Amino acid sequence: MTTGPERPARGDLFDPACPTRRLLDRVGTKWTSMVVKVLAEDDPREVRFADLRRRMPGVSQKMLSVTLRGLVRDGLVGRRVEPTVPPRVHYRLTALGRSLEVPLAALRAWAEDHMAEIDRAHAAHDASAAADG
Repeated sequence: MTTGPERPARGDLFDPACPTRRLLDRVGTKWTSMVVKVLAEDDPREVRFADLRRRMPGVSQKMLSVTLRGLVRDGLVGRRVEPTVPPRVHYRLTALGRSLEVPLAALRAWAEDHMAEIDRAHAAHDASAAADG
């Protein structure tokens, strides 16, 4: 662990119990990236659960709930419940969550820039594997 007067302790990414590793497991998912992107697009306005789900094709209600619960717990997303029947639940990025949008946007841009290369690599690998038999 590296420490200093102004630097918090850092873990070992290769240790399965490392807190940084656990956080990267959560923030590195496609659903987290999509939630942060949707909330960042509407920032500082809140987004209702149903709107989030509509804007994230393919996400199930359960997966969106699990993703949001984790992001709220991590302090990346704020949650507000209107006491109506049924309750209306609103989400927004916190300052910490807004700071995550920049690196996630860079990762999304990298993926978009390199997807064709990745597809070609997949095709070449699959053709080579099929030829090897």
